[in-house]
Amino acid sequence: MGRGEIVVACGSVRAFDQEIWREVTGGAIAERVRRLVRVTPLVPVPALGRRTGADVWLKLEALQRTGSFKLRGAAARLAAVAAAGGKRVIAASAGNHGLGVAQAARAFDLEGTVLVSTLTPAVKKNGIAALGARVEVAGGTYDEAEAEARRRAGEDPTLTFVSAFDDDHVIAGNGGLLGREIMAQLPDVQAVVAPVGGGGLAGGLGVELVPRGIKLFGVSPEANCAMRRSIDDGRAYTSYSGGPTLAEGLEGAVSERTYAMAKDYFPEIALVSEVAIREAIVYAYRTLGILCEASAAVGIAALLQDAIALRGRRVVVVVSGGNIEPDLLDQLLSGPAPTGV
Repeated sequence: MGRGEIVVACGSVRAFDQEIWREVTGGAIAERVRRLVRVTPLVPVPALGRRTGADVWLKLEALQRTGSFKLRGAAARLAAVAAAGGKRVIAASAGNHGLGVAQAARAFDLEGTVLVSTLTPAVKKNGIAALGARVEVAGGTYDEAEAEARRRAGEDPTLTFVSAFDDDHVIAGNGGLLGREIMAQLPDVQAVVAPVGGGGLAGGLGVELVPRGIKLFGVSPEANCAMRRSIDDGRAYTSYSGGPTLAEGLEGAVSERTYAMAKDYFPEIALVSEVAIREAIVYAYRTLGILCEASAAVGIAALLQDAIALRGRRVVVVVSGGNIEPDLLDQLLSGPAPTGV
């Protein structure tokens, strides 16, 4: 299962609660989550294999209910809230976590509120509202929306805050369940490539994969890469203002816990440019027939840019979501042909 505690320079940081991990990945909560989520396809991609010299497979979480892996962690957390008698939850989200919270709130009969920033695409805000949750714009960045959500939960004991990445249930649901699903579908996987924002997904994958000898690589947009900066500088950027990125789902700060997990499980984080992300979206759509949003395209971008040494390995790339704005996709597809792909 891996270690329950990670030691870092600033002291001892609890990575995860092992009892919660067991409940989410193999206990009663796991059963409730599995009734709500889909087992998503894992497909071989010979075109990327020829380009990279690796045996490449894509884990299509873009085909998950709500269009993103985030449903897994949200369902795990809200299942626990409902089991404990809770009635109301609040979350901050760049979009996909909010969709997961809204879907899970509906399934478990909870009242859900999701705070988003002005950067959140309309397709995600509208989807959250359509699932029955209350949506409010609270700030110009994800971090500002999260600060407001935490403030409200701190002032109201009947309101449970649901973190998008720094939560035992969420980390176990997103990364733990996904990691187990990948291993069940491809037992001889040798490496996994995953997008990194706050670090919860990759941290959860690391708990399941790394102790079993599977290499984990992270990828972030170079314009907004708090986790890579944290690793490079030797401290967690729990407050972070990066530049604008098309991959809005990966912008914002990290936590002390996810930083500690990153150092232990996925210290190699490749950075990809905004141009590379755009080219990866177009390549995935035109060449592979796959719809993916910018935050989900960073792994494909890294392979196209040869940013990770994968030659000779059997590798799974997590395509984490498919909730792209139709107007943006039209713009990318109608533009000049991408170079190098």
